[in-house]
Amino acid sequence: MSINLFDLTGKTALITGGVHGLGMAMAKGLGQAGAKIVVNDLSQEALDKAVAEYKSVGLEAYGYVFNVCDEKAVIASIAKIEAEVGPIDILINNAGIIKRTPIIEMEVEDFTAVITVDLISPFIVSKNVAKGMIQRGGGKIINICSMMSELGRDSVSAYAAAKGGLKMLTKNMATEWAKFNIQTNGIGPGYFATTQTAPIRVDGHPFNEFIISRTPAARWGEPEDLQGAAIFLSSKASDFVNGHILYVDGGILATIGKPSNE
Repeated sequence: MSINLFDLTGKTALITGGVHGLGMAMAKGLGQAGAKIVVNDLSQEALDKAVAEYKSVGLEAYGYVFNVCDEKAVIASIAKIEAEVGPIDILINNAGIIKRTPIIEMEVEDFTAVITVDLISPFIVSKNVAKGMIQRGGGKIINICSMMSELGRDSVSAYAAAKGGLKMLTKNMATEWAKFNIQTNGIGPGYFATTQTAPIRVDGHPFNEFIISRTPAARWGEPEDLQGAAIFLSSKASDFVNGHILYVDGGILATIGKPSNE
C-alpha cells in the first residue's frame, strides 16, 4: 500500500528544459516511477538527443520545441501535448538561466532576461497547465527554486531575485489552487555534480573545497539525489503538501557553517 503512494503509472509529466542535468535526472526518476515524460527545449537537436537518452533506459518520452516565455507558444504546445500524449498531470518548471554579473555592472536587459525565464515563465506555464488540472480535478506543480530563494551570493542578483520570487509565487499558487486538489510545491537544489560544475569539482579548487566544507553532508549532490523529492511531490504521497519548498542541499541551509579555525 505505501509503495503505491509513489506510483506514477498512467501519469503524464511535463518537465520544462528537461534535456540535460538536473532536469533530466528528475524526469528519469518520474519515468522510472511509471510516468510518461514530456520535455521541451528551444533546440530540436537537443530534444532528439534527450528523448533518445530516455528511451535508451526504457522510458516513454516525447519532446516539443517551444519557448516557455512565449504565452501563445505555451498555450499551443500544451494543447498539442495533451492531444498527442495525454493530459498533463505533473508539471515541473525546471527551465532556467543565470548571468553572473555584479549588480553595478549588470545591464537592465540582462537582469530582465533572467527574471523572464526564471520567474515569469513558471507563471506562464503553470497558469495554462493549471486550467486543465482544475477541469480534471487535480494535479501536481513543482517549481525548481534554489538556495538563492533564501540566500544571496555575489554576482547573482537577478537569479536570486527570480528564485526568491518563485518561492513566493509557489506559495501563492498553493493558496489559490489547493481547493482544486492541485498541490503546488518547490524543490531547492543545493550544489550538484553536473557537467557544468565538473571543471571546479577537482581537488585543490577553492570552490570545491568551500562546498565540501560548507555542506554538512561533506559532498556535492548527485543528480539522482533529486529523484526522491521529485517523485514524492509528484505522487499521491504528497496530496496534503502545499506551498512547501523542499531543499535538497545536504544540510547547507541548516547551518551557518564551520568556523575558520576548524
